[in-house]
Amino acid sequence: MKIFLFTFFTILSISAFSQTQTEMNISQGDRFQIADKKLNEVYNQILKEYERDSAFVSNLKISQRIWIKFRDAELDVKFPQRERGFYGSVLPMCKAGYLTSLTNDRIETLQVWIEGIAEGDVCAGTIKGKED
Repeated sequence: MKIFLFTFFTILSISAFSQTQTEMNISQGDRFQIADKKLNEVYNQILKEYERDSAFVSNLKISQRIWIKFRDAELDVKFPQRERGFYGSVLPMCKAGYLTSLTNDRIETLQVWIEGIAEGDVCAGTIKGKED
């Protein structure tokens, strides 16, 4: 009886938390979409806050276009084009996960222009000082 109960609860717990590969691919894709949306929000907020600095805005736009090319190139480095099925059914999940990671790194990089840095940093460049 103990073995039966153990087996029953093991199967129940596994089935309650298991996901298909398709569900995991979709879930990771959704995480990437959320990160990409956040990146666009941060980018647009910076453009708005710094709109009077045309040189900065121009360079930010150039930087962002180059970063997108970099992001895509990094994805190609990690997952080069191979014959169909080489990476298996996890490829969409893995690609989306890597894109999410790269996008979150970019958000962190850009966030400093919104948050600002400590007053007195002589290397702050265009980054505003923190408001107390």
